[in-house]
Amino acid sequence: MSPVLLFCILIGYFALLLAVAWATSRNANNDSFFIGNKSSNWMLVAFGMVGTTLSGATFISVPGAVGNDAFGYAQILIGYVFGYIAVAYILLPLYYRLQLTSIYHYLDVRLGRRAYQSGAGFFIISRLLGATARLYLVVNILQAIILDSLGVPFWGTTLVILGMILMYTYQGGVKTIVWTDTLQTTCMLFGLFACVWFLLGELGMSIPESLNQMQSQGLSTIFTLDFDSPNFFLKQIVAGIFIVLTMTGMDQEMMQKTISVKTLKDSQKNLLTLTAVLVVVLMSFLFLGGLLYLYAPVAGVTATGDKIFPAVVMGHLPATVQIIFLIALISALFPSADGAITALTSSFCIDLLGIKRRTDMTEAAKETLRRRVHLGFAAVFLFLVMGFKLADSPSMIVVILKLAAYTYGPLLGLFAFGMLTRRSLSDHLVPFITIGAPILCALLEYNQEHLLGSYRLGLELLMVNGILVFAGLYAISHKEKAGSAAVAA
Repeated sequence: MSPVLLFCILIGYFALLLAVAWATSRNANNDSFFIGNKSSNWMLVAFGMVGTTLSGATFISVPGAVGNDAFGYAQILIGYVFGYIAVAYILLPLYYRLQLTSIYHYLDVRLGRRAYQSGAGFFIISRLLGATARLYLVVNILQAIILDSLGVPFWGTTLVILGMILMYTYQGGVKTIVWTDTLQTTCMLFGLFACVWFLLGELGMSIPESLNQMQSQGLSTIFTLDFDSPNFFLKQIVAGIFIVLTMTGMDQEMMQKTISVKTLKDSQKNLLTLTAVLVVVLMSFLFLGGLLYLYAPVAGVTATGDKIFPAVVMGHLPATVQIIFLIALISALFPSADGAITALTSSFCIDLLGIKRRTDMTEAAKETLRRRVHLGFAAVFLFLVMGFKLADSPSMIVVILKLAAYTYGPLLGLFAFGMLTRRSLSDHLVPFITIGAPILCALLEYNQEHLLGSYRLGLELLMVNGILVFAGLYAISHKEKAGSAAVAA
């Protein structure tokens, strides 16, 4: 298919996003940008969050990983279910009770200003790295299938896409993203199920027949029983629980949308609905991966990992499927970047600059500052995406989860200490603990062959990181003064 036609489809899709942004951002202010005026519809938030949770990394990397790990990702998915239930009934009641705009304000109230700033700082680092890794993955594919043939450099593609995202999030923020995410999730899921349907047709198989074929080739195996393996099923399930607790429940981007719902009850409905939909969708992505690896040898496709999905669709399936794939791919790209830039702007302005506490600034001045921060994060995104381009990892889902283990571990330790203890901290020492724990984890991982023998660390590194932070905080803590632990849990 002509790259020019594909490029026109990209521009048309973006025009639709701009129309939605214009309709939803009229009369928007800082409250609209940060928390959508706490008037978001829980059903829209739940559906839109599917796209944010999945992102381009899931769309491309989860099917691609089936070649190496079969359906092993389902082990993590089991943990996700328990994790979302914990977020809904443990963390959300706390956030609503304190009426938070930034969830890291809890750390300020409970543990002190340095804990608060450390939590917000690690969120900014984690979301910057995770979001730009996801953005890189999709931009790289768009570059290969469209922009290279048009002579557009990679940096130019990234700059234009970030410019597009800025245009429709600049004014409305969360108020706009709730609606654009709904549109993007619809397109992404339609692309997923359309590709499954076409591949089944190309293979001439029914769903039961294809599953039998996958089983015979070892593509549908779920559980890994080798205790020493990084993919051992208990490790993966427990890791899945803590991934959701941290990457959803302690993540400002995800919670910013969730707490934009008016009531706690509706917000909990949002998360439980999201959980049910995610189970169906993620299992469908694994099934799609199995179909891709069944079809690849038939079509003579040798690509694996992140490259197999675009290679099969763009090289061997009809033009209609290529268009559907492109729209779905773009739809997977935008939710992982637009929400991240908005949440980073919110956290930086509220948590680090204290914009809501500033009495020396007018509302107009605050809005100007917020817009400048928004532009600044877009510039940082461009720089980091170019860095991932130089690294060029074969599987970005592995990179993203590894980054999460290092950057969300301190958040896990901070929140756990605040909620599980009644002790106060020597606040000025908190940054040393939160920075030191990831460094110790890096040393442990680097020397694991000598220290752990045949055992290999996997996603449990997130929990080790959190435990180290918790232990360090306990070491610099003292008994809570009477009456000061009211918000601990």
